Amino acid sequence: MIDAVQAPVIAARGLNKIYNPGTDNEVVALNEIHLDVQPGEFISLIGPSGCGKSTLLRLIADLIDVTSGDLEINGKDPRQARQDRDYGMVFQAATLYEWRSVIKNVQLPLEIMRYPRAERRSRAQQMLELVELGQFARHYPWQLSGGMQQRVAIARALVFEPSLLLMDEPFGALDEFTRERMNMELLRIWEDTGITIVFVTHSIPEAVFLSSRIVIMSPRPGRITGIVENDVAYPRVFETRDTEPFHAKVQAVRALLRDAHEVAP
Repeated sequence: MIDAVQAPVIAARGLNKIYNPGTDNEVVALNEIHLDVQPGEFISLIGPSGCGKSTLLRLIADLIDVTSGDLEINGKDPRQARQDRDYGMVFQAATLYEWRSVIKNVQLPLEIMRYPRAERRSRAQQMLELVELGQFARHYPWQLSGGMQQRVAIARALVFEPSLLLMDEPFGALDEFTRERMNMELLRIWEDTGITIVFVTHSIPEAVFLSSRIVIMSPRPGRITGIVENDVAYPRVFETRDTEPFHAKVQAVRALLRDAHEVAP
């Protein structure tokens, strides 16, 4: 799935983010981040609360500005990548409009981009089929479970065919069973579309189950202290979590997180 010959989808070089610089409230959120994300990878960012995982995602998404260093998405600066609709984003909350039907929620980015009405509806229905919610197109968000709402949010993020999907703890509020099912759904979507995914999580098992690589971050100021190549075999199914390779990788990631915490300033 990963083509190493292509240029990185994300290239970060010496990336720093400081909030309130030069004031008594100055906070160094990220320090000297170096990271390449290749086309088709599934990257998880993991680390303790406040380590800058979401900050890094928001820098990539051009929701906040870089303090210093270089950041490119598909060879462009973040603002140009945002204007070119190079990425879709899914947050912890589904953030759907309650007064719009499911299919109209999914169509919203295409409305903003002024796609013709027939194409909007066709693409939205296609994405709902991808997330296995085609029969719920005329329902409203309040009629769906939390997991179903997140699938609608994923469909909306994919409807304009971005090359990159950014996900900020999208399953954190779900119960364990629903979260595991959503993990399976996300892997299926990743495999079906070949999209590049950057995924923020606090869960080590979730990161190991989903990712092709796992980026370990230290407590603030956030630094990348390790990158784990995940050799747990695909395809990954529910039973994968009961295998020795899976448990060994979870323990390896846990040890690296513990080490990162111990050496943090």
